[in-house]
Amino acid sequence: MPHPVLIVLHQEHSSPGRIGRLLAERGHRLDIRRPCLGERLPATLAGHAGAIIFGGPQSANDCHEYVRAEIDWIRVPLSEGKPYLGICLGAQMLARHLGAGVAPHPEGLVEIGYYPIQATQAGVELLADGGHEPPPWPDHVYHWHREGFSLAAGAELLARGDSFPNQAFRYGPNAFGIQFHPEVTHHMMCRWTVIGEERMDQPGARPRRAHFLDRLQHDGRIRQWLDVFLDRWLATDRTATA
Repeated sequence: MPHPVLIVLHQEHSSPGRIGRLLAERGHRLDIRRPCLGERLPATLAGHAGAIIFGGPQSANDCHEYVRAEIDWIRVPLSEGKPYLGICLGAQMLARHLGAGVAPHPEGLVEIGYYPIQATQAGVELLADGGHEPPPWPDHVYHWHREGFSLAAGAELLARGDSFPNQAFRYGPNAFGIQFHPEVTHHMMCRWTVIGEERMDQPGARPRRAHFLDRLQHDGRIRQWLDVFLDRWLATDRTATA
């Protein structure tokens, strides 16, 4: 039976969304921890198939003890060769752990809604399997952030964007960070756009109606990409293949 996947969330009612469902379909139990509520992260991932740190309202620059502890904890999957995936805040935490910066856009822009991205050659090759034509990356993805990350030394850019150039990267064989939210379900989008309604008044944000119209156009490709990406990500577990 596959090992569980560690899921790190940052609010009491947060959900791993579509990613949680896809992992469950692959036979993985979800070991959900919320350090913001005092729950501890494991000292080792020997009994896990990997770890995913999701997004949240916090900043990777916050002085909260649990935020600093999460950033330091990333050394566990990196040192043990276990798959790590950071989504939005989780990607920014990985960047900080690797010595890169996390900061708001210099012109105060945000990405709230769907925005275009473009895969690099490294990103395209990541999805290739046995020489077959790889499935395409989505050309628009869902965002909800005001800060971006710089690319750490030794990291490989997988996808780029316009306002925030660094959208996805890989560090070593098993660690990935993505700025966008492929896990978002329709229900999650309804909740986010109501609770965070004031965020859509910020420069560059998309209006609420556009979130749902754009989802109809772009979510199919995001689902297809995520299905393949998760398989590639899980396959980077060097301890499982040793």
